[in-house]
Amino acid sequence: MGWFLRYIVTMLLSLILSFCTCQDKIVPGKSVSGNLTLTSSLGAFSLLFFSPENSTKYFLGIQYNTFPETAIVWVANRESPLDSPGVFMLGSDGNLVVLDEARKVVVWSSNVPVSAAAKNNTTGLLMDTGNLVLRFGVDALWESFDHPSDNMLPGIKISMNKRTGQQRRLTSWATPDDPQPGNFTYGIDPKVPLQAFVWKETTPYWRSTVSVGKATKTFFQDQDGTEYYISYNFDVDEVYFTFHVSDSSVKLRVWLNPTGELKVLLWQSSNKTWLPLNKYPYDNCAFYARCGPYGACRRGEPRSPCKCLTGFTAKFPNQWAAGDWSGGCVRENVLTCGNGILERYFSKLENMKLPDHSVLLENRSMSQCESECQHNCSCTAYAYVNATDESNIGKCLAWFGELVDLENNKIFPNDIYIPVHGSELGNKGLSVNSLKQSLHSLVIAIVSSAAGLLTITFGYFLWKKNLGKEGRIAGRMSENISNVSAAGGKNILQFNDTELPLFSLRSILAATNNFSEMNKLGEGGFGPVYKGIFLGDQEVAIKRLSKKSGQGHLEFMNEFKLIAKLQHTNLVRLLGCCTEEEEMILIYEYMPNRSLDKFLFDPSEKTKLDWDTRFRIIEGIAQGVLYIHKYSRLKIIHRDLKASNVLLDGTMNPKVSDFGMARIFGINQIEANTNKVVGTYGYMSPEYALYGHFSEKLDVYSFGILLLEIVSGKRNASFYRFENSLTLAQWVWELWKEGRGMEVIDASVRETCRTHEALRCVHVGLLCVQEAPADRPTMSSVIRMMEADEATSLPLSKEPAFSTCRNSSSAVTTYSNNVVTITLPEAR
Repeated sequence: MGWFLRYIVTMLLSLILSFCTCQDKIVPGKSVSGNLTLTSSLGAFSLLFFSPENSTKYFLGIQYNTFPETAIVWVANRESPLDSPGVFMLGSDGNLVVLDEARKVVVWSSNVPVSAAAKNNTTGLLMDTGNLVLRFGVDALWESFDHPSDNMLPGIKISMNKRTGQQRRLTSWATPDDPQPGNFTYGIDPKVPLQAFVWKETTPYWRSTVSVGKATKTFFQDQDGTEYYISYNFDVDEVYFTFHVSDSSVKLRVWLNPTGELKVLLWQSSNKTWLPLNKYPYDNCAFYARCGPYGACRRGEPRSPCKCLTGFTAKFPNQWAAGDWSGGCVRENVLTCGNGILERYFSKLENMKLPDHSVLLENRSMSQCESECQHNCSCTAYAYVNATDESNIGKCLAWFGELVDLENNKIFPNDIYIPVHGSELGNKGLSVNSLKQSLHSLVIAIVSSAAGLLTITFGYFLWKKNLGKEGRIAGRMSENISNVSAAGGKNILQFNDTELPLFSLRSILAATNNFSEMNKLGEGGFGPVYKGIFLGDQEVAIKRLSKKSGQGHLEFMNEFKLIAKLQHTNLVRLLGCCTEEEEMILIYEYMPNRSLDKFLFDPSEKTKLDWDTRFRIIEGIAQGVLYIHKYSRLKIIHRDLKASNVLLDGTMNPKVSDFGMARIFGINQIEANTNKVVGTYGYMSPEYALYGHFSEKLDVYSFGILLLEIVSGKRNASFYRFENSLTLAQWVWELWKEGRGMEVIDASVRETCRTHEALRCVHVGLLCVQEAPADRPTMSSVIRMMEADEATSLPLSKEPAFSTCRNSSSAVTTYSNNVVTITLPEAR
């Protein structure tokens, strides 16, 4: 019987080889079609047209030449399946192409620029690594390794370019019989590039551990002694994972299967099968956020795997008891924070998978790491972990939001420290440094209180002398707030001719679950913003003035007065306020899609901003600014127009927000001066930043910068990190002068946008950022220019302001931060 099986195997192999062209190259005039294949020089891989089992469609793919279990590791035309085998060849432009012979159309192409000299001299080579390469001479013009499918072979990088945001990811098949892109992807986390994710569509499914250091290698060994390692690298331009094996003849691959499992598979010649060495998620505890916020999953506890952290209790006890842990846990006792120092202790949790959303704090010792968290009221945990590179220097990680995706497992060597109330600590986890810090904090608090009393006394007399006018305004506001009457069963706040509901503090506490961290949307200069849900499931955004805020009563009153009088579809709507117990709270309509900058500058989110959406957002912002300049009851200059102050509703329509810095103009007033320059540097016009002169042309300038950001997808404030030019406007100007305006347009929409419309937006943006205010158009003119047809010509633009000098920041006092580093999210 054995000889018969060997005979059958030999015959099958002979049959397969008979169809093979026995070559590893595609040259001009040659092709692969029907049952023909390309085979790498040593026979490890072959390229061929295949039809999956239970499918009638055909794809061009690369497979391991293993028998009987061949494995497809790369597919060309995943999104364009064929009804019959096609033709693989070099196209007339020198690119590798897949041709649908029946319809005579190209369904897939390597699609790279090929010079005129190279067009008829390119070569396609299938290498023994499994990499398909388009070459001109010795130069590689394109590689399949740069465009992986669902398999990762030794040498393939799963990466993220930190400069461009470009990512290289695995994408699963739709089903085991359908190579088209499925629901799962594997790649680097764009927000915390210290870790990798498997996403189910856009929802996290599994998360790796956090790697801290510039490079690391994790070694593994199989039963036969073959060694392989997974390498993580974090350099100036790129973050990437890759893996290698000690013996190049060993067949090893990482496969993201259609159900979202990431498997490390080794080919065993003796058993003729792919042996799984590792898989992720490896058990139920490894699924992302299995136990919800502040809940840790304990491996080996199948009946009750979830446990709340010290100081926390189940948010929904009944669901928790029934086995639904998704709601997670909430803190039992509120922690206090006084004089900028947290009055708390730390509980040590051992053998923990580090939570998601970590922030790396460079150049901190262990004690400094603890002190950093001790002195930040928003810090929810810290950890000091050994670096994974050769430096072996410990690194400080901190968390400033909910702790999610926690797992207690001995395979994790990390300890994390969470703040707890002294009564909850017991006899475990209290660090000596925390005791010292608490005593030190007490001394500071006493001294600060004494100093504060003197400051308040001195400030009172200073206020009486110099700030009486502002004090009287605030006083009138307090009087008006107390003048509350009932109307239609609601409390109505009377402020001049403004009527707004006055919400009770009790109702706001109920709506936000006592200002729970779980409900926190972000934090800005004014203070934190929370999501609230009132009776009737009405969702709102609740903005609470922070005691530490640089803004105060005047900004609160300014925003309250202005937004209450503004009614426009492209301006955020103020629903009411609360002023009980010294609280100053504003309630707005809730914007489910957050702020524009969260989409525009996040590589994983910007694909949701197609050209039509971007143009609609530009038009909406322009209409909102035109309204406050010309058509509202008050003529208003916003003074802080930027991407983070543009909110997006459920259908991605823009609404201008944050009027705390705005100024009211007289109807016939043209300009004004101020000694207090406020706003965000980079969006300020030169006459305002340098001399305090402002007019509606200040908002026009800010709109111009914002318009260029939306079209280019580049953040103005951090532009020097990406290009040689000093500003975004200067970079656009240089390209525009050279007739290269298309290069300004974000690469993610460049091929799909309406060219004349996009270039017109660039032109309008440059007109808005001209140095002289008189040269800039009004918002009415901006809208007319954007609505004009293709044949209408626009005025010539002059060189932008601030194109040759950036060093004017000394004249600027900013109250609104434009975030360009990893930090707490801005309030929206």
